[in-house]
Amino acid sequence: MKLSRLFLLLSCLSCISQNSVEEVLDRYNSHSVPYISVEQLKAIQQKDSVILLDAREPEEFQVSHLKNASYVGYKDFSAEEIQKQFPDKDQPIVVYCSLGVRSEKIGEKLQQLGYKNIQNLYGGIFEWKNNNYPVFTSENKETNKVHAYSRRWSKWLKNAEKVH
Repeated sequence: MKLSRLFLLLSCLSCISQNSVEEVLDRYNSHSVPYISVEQLKAIQQKDSVILLDAREPEEFQVSHLKNASYVGYKDFSAEEIQKQFPDKDQPIVVYCSLGVRSEKIGEKLQQLGYKNIQNLYGGIFEWKNNNYPVFTSENKETNKVHAYSRRWSKWLKNAEKVH
């Protein structure tokens, strides 16, 4: 029992000691879903159609999300709902979460379903907001609030009012 607690403590400390988003993503992701930067996504949004999928939890999505994003969740992700809502498996899709860890897992599920044009938003909604790009409430109003996922992960959200 003591050994498992020590392991848990060490793994939590290693997460906290990460100094950059890049280190976090390198640690937790396999890079199986190609990244897209927030700048690239912003440029694409201005000229092309792209599906945005939010892979966070409902309470995170309700605080704020990217404009026109569809909630798909993480814990309650439904392959059936996705295929019903987005039948074109060639259409560009960008998946995001807080930083890009959960969204990679959802991107992998989409790939397994046959979707061919999936990208993971590098740095997620945190990086989006850190670059002064707008986020919106469930009422489609611009807000400065972002759900920070947890206190320890919130250190990478620098340019928003953090909600826990």
